[in-house]
Amino acid sequence: MPTRKKSAPEPLAITVAKPAPLGTKLRGKARVVSSKTVYKGKVFSVTADQVIEPGGVTARRDVIRHNGSVVILAVDHARNSSDPDILLIRQYRHAAEQFLLELPAGRIEPGEKLIPAAKRELIEETGYRAKKWSHHVRYFASPGFLSEAMNVLLAEELTLGEAAPEDDERIEILMTPLSEVIRLIHAGKILDGKTLVAVLLYASLHPNK
Repeated sequence: MPTRKKSAPEPLAITVAKPAPLGTKLRGKARVVSSKTVYKGKVFSVTADQVIEPGGVTARRDVIRHNGSVVILAVDHARNSSDPDILLIRQYRHAAEQFLLELPAGRIEPGEKLIPAAKRELIEETGYRAKKWSHHVRYFASPGFLSEAMNVLLAEELTLGEAAPEDDERIEILMTPLSEVIRLIHAGKILDGKTLVAVLLYASLHPNK
């Protein structure tokens, strides 16, 4: 009996994304056709979404769902008002496989407001309190696959108290002059994104410091 030849597999269909015509402004949000939670942990979950995005793009998007974070740019003018101290912490980050210099930060709990969350994280990680709070900047850390928004708050008029870090945190606290923080950034010694964004923006808004 002759051997029947197997048919070749169908080639995969490839959709090439086309840029919108010049002058076209895309609007609206994606329409979620389906969404499946493929992982759920303490800090984040992961969903696999089938979406139709503005402009007609149909795609599967795997998204890390995160409630958002607060970042505290704590500035102390007491020692030198023209070169204030910036409160940095140093801790080991397993994902980066190294110690990093960072601004204090933490996850926003469900239903929690920004300033109460920032006050809680600042006390827990460093023991510092601040009398004056203001909004600094909000940005998305990696919007290609991560929903986390980073909310940077400026904290001033600092006083030191007792820290209460979580059991899995070992944190060094470093009060560092702004000029030295900028030098460390340009020397490639500070690699944490939220710290780069917050400090460089602060320095650009206060060029005399």
